[in-house]
Amino acid sequence: MESNTTVQMDDVDRRILAELTRDGRMSVSVVAENVHISRAHAYARISRLTSTGVLTKFTALVDPVKAGLKSSAYVTLKVSQHVWRELREELRAIPEVAHIALVGGDFDVILLVRAEDNQGLRRVIFDTLQSMPGVLDTQTFLIFEDLDTR
Repeated sequence: MESNTTVQMDDVDRRILAELTRDGRMSVSVVAENVHISRAHAYARISRLTSTGVLTKFTALVDPVKAGLKSSAYVTLKVSQHVWRELREELRAIPEVAHIALVGGDFDVILLVRAEDNQGLRRVIFDTLQSMPGVLDTQTFLIFEDLDTR
């Protein structure tokens, strides 16, 4: 299925997604019970949501500070025209980069960078990001407090 094709979903699908977003380890039986459908129906719906690309992966949310990543920042990049395809693969290879988004506005890319300490954050920004071909400018916004909204 094309990545930009919208999948038709109903209220049951949305309730299943809400349950799995709240707890990705929730069993199909518990999802079915919470959504008030049969286990077989829940299994079929989850399979369809997965095969159509609505559900892309099941993951754990990690508290970065408790995991030893005490310094975090949003880093914006201004990049040269036509470098995005190569640059995104280079960015994906940086272990400290937790999230990458191509955006419109005063900058082109925004990254969430998490490191063990300020020296690690500095190394990623100054030694890695700023030296990448096609990166014209960076701006760093330190994160003082993370709030999980899920």
